[in-house]
Amino acid sequence: MDLHLIGGGWVDDLAPTLYGDFIAAARRRAGGTPRILLVVMGTDEESLAYHEKYVHTLGLVGGHELVVERVAEGTPFDPAALEGVDGLFVGGGPTPEYHASLAGAYSRIRALVTGGMPYAGFSAGAAIAGSHAVIGGWRIDGLPVCPEDSNEDLDPVTVVEGLGLVEGAVDVHAAQWGNVSRALAVVGAGLAPQAVAIDEGTRLGADGTVVGAGRVWHVTPDPTAPGVVSVAAAQSPAG
Repeated sequence: MDLHLIGGGWVDDLAPTLYGDFIAAARRRAGGTPRILLVVMGTDEESLAYHEKYVHTLGLVGGHELVVERVAEGTPFDPAALEGVDGLFVGGGPTPEYHASLAGAYSRIRALVTGGMPYAGFSAGAAIAGSHAVIGGWRIDGLPVCPEDSNEDLDPVTVVEGLGLVEGAVDVHAAQWGNVSRALAVVGAGLAPQAVAIDEGTRLGADGTVVGAGRVWHVTPDPTAPGVVSVAAAQSPAG
């Protein structure tokens, strides 16, 4: 599968590094100028202004036709929007809303991606890509495991069935929001078999390649000690 998982953050200079390979993969699939579907959440004025950040940053890479699908919160994403596109980019924002809206289309998206369509997920779009999607929360068993600001209006850390494009959980804004500790706690509590936490300005590929300004934190359980985890950090060779 051709996956591009970005931990969030906005740095214009990093746009070619973070999104160039995704656009190139879509171009190969199209055999010419690719049609990219950008799925973003919200139709209110504030959300529409936020969506322009994606239009801007992808425009810095260029070489594609961008179709923007704005989904009103509380409504399901229409899978018909996937017809005739060469790449899917799922943006960020309220992770629980992205999951609720897209869950009905997960099987269709998974089939397209396993069939060769490249997928890029930014922040929430990356978080829902795992087999176990961390959609928010900041406590486990009543105890804090990350800053409260990461809660997405949820108190307990909430893990649901995700897209299943990668095994385990994906957390985002890792170092910047203190979410590395949530990834550790999720695996330690047995809520996911493993996890990655991706820094802002950083992209993780399906082959484990890391590019960008930060690190990807890999969390795995210790098979000899229940509740104990191991963590390793990877970063771009140029980082």
